[in-house]
Amino acid sequence: MTDTGTGRHGLPERPSLDGLEEKWAPHWQGEGTYAFDRSKERSDVFSIDTPPPTVSGSLHIGHVFSYTHTDTIARFQRMHGKTVFYPMGWDDNGLPTERRVQNVYGVRCDPSLPYQPDWEPPAKPPKPPVSISRRNFVELCEKLTAEDEKAFESLWRKLGLSVDWGLTYSTIGRKSRAVSQRAFLNNLQNNLAYTAEAPTLWDVGFRTAVAQAELEDRERPGAYHKLRFHSQDGPIEVETTRPELLPACVALVHHPGDPRFAGLTSVRTPFFDVKVPVLAHPLAATDKGTGIAMVCTFGDLTDVTWWRDLKLDTRVVLGRDGRYLPDAPKGVPVAAYQGFAGLTVAAARREMIRLLQQTGDLLGEPRPITHPVKFYERGESPLEIVTSRQWFIRNGGRDPELRERLLARGQELRWVPESMRHRYDHWVGGLTGDWLISRQRFFGVPIPIWYRVGESGEPDYDQLLTPDDATLPVDPSSDCPPGFTEEQRDVPGGFTADPDVMDTWATSSLTPQIVTGWSTDEDLHARTYPMDLRPQGQEIIRTWLFTSVLRGEQLSDALPWERAVVSGWILDPDHKKISKSMGNEVETPGPLLEKYGSDAVRYWAASGRPGADLAFEPAQLKVGRRLATKLLNASKFALGLGAAEALRQPVTEPLDRAMLGRLAEVVTEATAAFERFQHTDALQVTETFFWTFCDDYIELVKERAYGEGTGADSARAALAAGLSVLLRLFAPFLPYVTEEVWSWWSHGSVHQATWPTRHELTRVAPDSDPSLLDLAGDALRQVRRAKSDRKLSMKTEVPLAEALGPAELLDRLTLIDGDFRAAGRIVKLDLLRDRTPELVIACAF
Repeated sequence: MTDTGTGRHGLPERPSLDGLEEKWAPHWQGEGTYAFDRSKERSDVFSIDTPPPTVSGSLHIGHVFSYTHTDTIARFQRMHGKTVFYPMGWDDNGLPTERRVQNVYGVRCDPSLPYQPDWEPPAKPPKPPVSISRRNFVELCEKLTAEDEKAFESLWRKLGLSVDWGLTYSTIGRKSRAVSQRAFLNNLQNNLAYTAEAPTLWDVGFRTAVAQAELEDRERPGAYHKLRFHSQDGPIEVETTRPELLPACVALVHHPGDPRFAGLTSVRTPFFDVKVPVLAHPLAATDKGTGIAMVCTFGDLTDVTWWRDLKLDTRVVLGRDGRYLPDAPKGVPVAAYQGFAGLTVAAARREMIRLLQQTGDLLGEPRPITHPVKFYERGESPLEIVTSRQWFIRNGGRDPELRERLLARGQELRWVPESMRHRYDHWVGGLTGDWLISRQRFFGVPIPIWYRVGESGEPDYDQLLTPDDATLPVDPSSDCPPGFTEEQRDVPGGFTADPDVMDTWATSSLTPQIVTGWSTDEDLHARTYPMDLRPQGQEIIRTWLFTSVLRGEQLSDALPWERAVVSGWILDPDHKKISKSMGNEVETPGPLLEKYGSDAVRYWAASGRPGADLAFEPAQLKVGRRLATKLLNASKFALGLGAAEALRQPVTEPLDRAMLGRLAEVVTEATAAFERFQHTDALQVTETFFWTFCDDYIELVKERAYGEGTGADSARAALAAGLSVLLRLFAPFLPYVTEEVWSWWSHGSVHQATWPTRHELTRVAPDSDPSLLDLAGDALRQVRRAKSDRKLSMKTEVPLAEALGPAELLDRLTLIDGDFRAAGRIVKLDLLRDRTPELVIACAF
């Protein structure tokens, strides 16, 4: 490849897709091709709230799928005249990172241990894991996520994402921590955040509380056990799937209209012989089990509802480690309970069944069932419910007025596709409680709160101590509240730190505020917020999208963005969702990018519509590579004819004008598709025309383009105009090959070029008749078919061809008969008018 001295490269001798990523990705970075221009006013900015991928392993093909969709929109908006605010973030705090650190280094966090500055992890992960201090553990988390972030960025760059890497952030970075804590304190000041000791869904494996949005139901085997309670009027039979919670039983409930239990006021529990009330509640089902249910604290969320509505006692038996507490709950005989102390749930169930069989209070054999059991979405054990002090943000679950406001925001938001709106509405309408944001973990944004310690040495949770805004972010475990010293930590009359961190969604929900500079860079914030676009997956509408809408409502009384574009799922060849849990993961993106090239992978990804699932088909990657290769070769051919020098010259021949007229229609359709955020429609209409351009138009005009005179000049001018427009139409999808071809004959980057318009084509080719291109293509295909049927070379001459059809059609064919005869190698063409209702080309050999 040679430099012509004009800032353009010459035509390569053998164009190739290989190595384009290594050539152009560093060039774009060095030239600032995608850098955000923060001098622009808000009306000139297109602002994207890019999803920060979880940095806890490796990117998968689903990431490539959805992030490519967003990138096509960003590239279109940039070429369409906007300066694009397109940051990239890393979601690197939370449970996934902690679990990965535990597995990679063979460690576990013990906050009671002192920090060891010189500690290094073992060369091989030890078993059992080594206990280290919280600070040592956090340092390992930071080390591992930094390595993962480098790998992620390398893959994103190779894929060709046009983000501004100077705007990169992480959800555990200093700025993110400050924004997250400031938003929390804002909520606290406005009575939108509060702490309470309450029943909490608990993952015993991770040993942390779990929010409603993080739940999933999994079908698990179980059994109904029929227990015999005792009353003055005789035995009462109760069916339960959790006999091990009998020591936590606080009542029996039945439906108010069930006459079977009228007048029954109390019973005594089997084995423990504890008196509990019998009460009515409308949620009790007369046709479930025996019609009367055991209420325990706590077996499931229905227990919590009954306990709260009926103001029942609390008998907690399960600890945060998933084992039974050492001491019997109030009112339960110590002697009966002591055999359960320290047992796991499974062991307690076996022991309870054994004891009930001995007393004769287990009636019959357990009845096997399969039923949905609640799990933390990343957990491995069924969730339990324990009583603990947690922090909550009001989310409309208990506030009908706020719920209606959030539903109204869902109506205001523009959804692509529109069908995804009902998932948001369903989630908001089904909320049963406020958003639990505190987590009993280590690598996260600390809750920025301390508590006064009373003279008894106990924390006073009603006396909160908060940091000065200028000191954010803070870590209460090592920083002191205003007016206190370290010597006053955890002593009577002093203070104690809130030990928890925020749920990762409590920070991720603030990505619109973090990236646009809310409370940290008000000038940037004014130029980029509210944002234009939130791209994301459908499975996190209830988490990321909803909580972001909530934070926008609380902090600015507005939506954080105008539109949400929701992607579908990637399916395996059997059309099942690809996921680690199902064990049907396909090849990771890195090898695919190496094998097929980034443009080919992007082509496959862009073939998926917003909200629609797409099967992973390696054959589609081959199609994408074939398309990119054809674009290289067709471009070289056109430019080799001298097209570059003919750009913007008049186009005079009917077929040339027809091609550009049809291309003008393509530009209109592709532009409209992008403006609807339907990138796939834009790709399809462009690709369809491109193959017509290559297979029909170039073949039809190449003989004329090789020649001299006005006809040749017209062909070369049309080729130049067509190629220029096609490169820009393909640029959002195939950034590497389009940049490569653009560099052969044009200045600057195709990605900073102006998006094509209908006017630029109609200006050089006025009064076009696009149907002439269809007519010529139809005629040429018939000639090719005739040769193919006779197993003749396409270069074989046709001594005589007869064109039959309506007179008007054949009159139009005469406008392009020179190009048609040259492409078909037809010596003589006879026109037989009105012999057939449609065009027929008969060839004589």
